[in-house]
Amino acid sequence: MTTQVTQLRTETAPKIKGERGLTAVTQMILIIWSVIIGLPIIWVLMSSVKTDAEIFVDSWRPPMALQFDNYVRAWNEAQFGNYFLNSLIVVGLSTLIVMVLGAMVSYVLARYQFVGRRALNLAFVGAMALPLFLAVIPLFGVMKQLGASMQASGLPFGLLGTYHGLIAVYVAYAMPFTVFFLTGFFASLPGELSEAAFIDGCGHFKTYFFVMLPLARPGIVSITIFNAVGLWNQYLLPLFLNNDNPGLYVVTQGLAKLAGDSQYGSDFSGLFAGLVISMAPVLILYVIFQKQIQAGMTAGALK
Repeated sequence: MTTQVTQLRTETAPKIKGERGLTAVTQMILIIWSVIIGLPIIWVLMSSVKTDAEIFVDSWRPPMALQFDNYVRAWNEAQFGNYFLNSLIVVGLSTLIVMVLGAMVSYVLARYQFVGRRALNLAFVGAMALPLFLAVIPLFGVMKQLGASMQASGLPFGLLGTYHGLIAVYVAYAMPFTVFFLTGFFASLPGELSEAAFIDGCGHFKTYFFVMLPLARPGIVSITIFNAVGLWNQYLLPLFLNNDNPGLYVVTQGLAKLAGDSQYGSDFSGLFAGLVISMAPVLILYVIFQKQIQAGMTAGALK
């Protein structure tokens, strides 16, 4: 017995050392990656409460006094408060619509068999492979023609430079990845639960809303946060579709405008304050919902 235990220890010792070595390498890589990501954020935070002179003299030195008026100036004089509100409206409504529609489409594709199901699924997957840079110019033409048709039919608004036009494009942009992610998640849920719900007298709608949708909550929370963050940081679409109406600029457009104005007005401290304001919602979402994101991704992988 003693000989067997000794032999077992001898065989498992190299494996344990190898695992420890791999863990140490992984931790080192994560530390280096955290430094690479964290240092620019720390630098931006320090620069946002400095004067312009302090930024140019020694950018890495802590501020002599905290200049919180940079945030007030960026919010009021640079109209960042208006840009922030526009982003909240557009991104909030877009995320809500894409999650309601995307969850329904994903559930149908995952749980029902019908003619054209595979082709429809491949269409959503193929839409993710289309580079956005190739689509913006045709998209601009389509939006312009549709807006002109709407105005010709008597509607007092078009699609370019409007809330509803940008929301519609955001929904179409985020829908393929949402459907791709949630289809796999719904397909991994146990089918016995939906069958039991049908036996108990639930129809298709009750089974979806009261049985399957709560089970998919981890995946829905994860993809909701990904969509909100991705749409909040979107710059190319509003640049092409919302360029003629400064009053409806979103945060990314406002930040680009502030950066252009800083080149002539030397208000770099206000620029960094605006950058922190634009980053704040994203960082807050990740901090608050970090566990939900990990749970959703892990649940999807394990199932």
